[in-house]
Amino acid sequence: MEGLQYAFHLFHSGGLVMYPLFALSIFTLAIAIERFGYYRVNRKGSKQFCTGISQAARSQQWDAAGQLCRKFPTAISRIVASGLRHGGDMKGMKIAFHEQMSVEAVGFKRYLDYLSAIVTISPLLGLLGTVTGMISTFSVLDNGAGASAVTGGVGEALVATATGLCVAILAFCVYTYFSHQLDTIVTDTEKVCMTVMQARKNA
Repeated sequence: MEGLQYAFHLFHSGGLVMYPLFALSIFTLAIAIERFGYYRVNRKGSKQFCTGISQAARSQQWDAAGQLCRKFPTAISRIVASGLRHGGDMKGMKIAFHEQMSVEAVGFKRYLDYLSAIVTISPLLGLLGTVTGMISTFSVLDNGAGASAVTGGVGEALVATATGLCVAILAFCVYTYFSHQLDTIVTDTEKVCMTVMQARKNA
């Protein structure tokens, strides 16, 4: 209970900027949860799919490849399926791969730019809160307050900066994690598409 009261004390000591920082932290967590669910759905069984589609392509078993695409309704399978519909038309297959990959990339990149903005804005809001807090703290000198009151007020004002940095670090970690996941998906998809195209070319 004392810890909760202390947390409320720190929150109020940070000034008005603590409210937008709190909102940004909730927004970051909401994005993390939503993106985790989206990536999980669109990567479910991706390793098994990539292995199966590569084996089917090398064996020229295109019906089996189509069945795999329907069995694993993920982003990678939709990209592969779009190319398989063009049969032996290599140019059409390449264009289909590229277009579908662009469509799927939009879904994977959604909200990541918001996280990038939060990484930039949060420390600035924290610094703003600290500056305004220190201005109000030093103003107590006009009322004859002692140095201890000033230094204590400065310490409380720094809470805003610390909070802003914590929110920025959280957003940066979430952004980095999903950016890495996206890079992995793109790499796996490109490998599968190249395997399918090479197999079609050798057919």
